[in-house]
Amino acid sequence: MRHRRHVKRFNRTTAHRLADGRNMVASLFRHGRIVTTLPKAKEYRRMAERLITLAKKKDLHSYRRAISILQDKEMAKKLFEEIAPQYVDRKGGYTRVLRLAQNRLGDNAPRAVFELVDYQDAATEVVEEAPKKKGFFGRGKKKEGAGE
Repeated sequence: MRHRRHVKRFNRTTAHRLADGRNMVASLFRHGRIVTTLPKAKEYRRMAERLITLAKKKDLHSYRRAISILQDKEMAKKLFEEIAPQYVDRKGGYTRVLRLAQNRLGDNAPRAVFELVDYQDAATEVVEEAPKKKGFFGRGKKKEGAGE
C-alpha cells in the first residue's frame, strides 16, 4: 500500500526518477520555460521551488547542496547569481505550470508549459514589435476598379 507516499513514481526506478528530475529542473533554470507532461511538471515543481528557496540563503552550505542536487555547477551558479535574486521579495510560488490544449501525439499524454514566474520570452517581444503586413500575404489591399 502507498499510504502517505506522495511521490509520483512514473514507472521508473529511484535513480532514473531522480536523474529525470535533476535534468528537468536544470533545463528549466537554463531556458526559463520548458514543455513537458503535466504530471512531471507538477511533481518536479517541488524540486525547483526548494532549490530556489535554498539559493535565496546565499551561503556556502546552500551552494554545495544545490550542486549536489542539480549535479551541474554551471546551473547552480546561474541559480544563485541570476535566478534567486529575482525572487528575494517573493515567499514562494516561483514556478508556474500551464496546461496546454493539445495532448502529445504519440501517447495522448497531457502536456504543460513549466516556467519560472518572471520569465520573459525574447521571441514574443520580437513578434509583437514586428511591423504588420498589408493585406493577404503582404501583397497589399486590392485597389478599387483594378482588375474588375
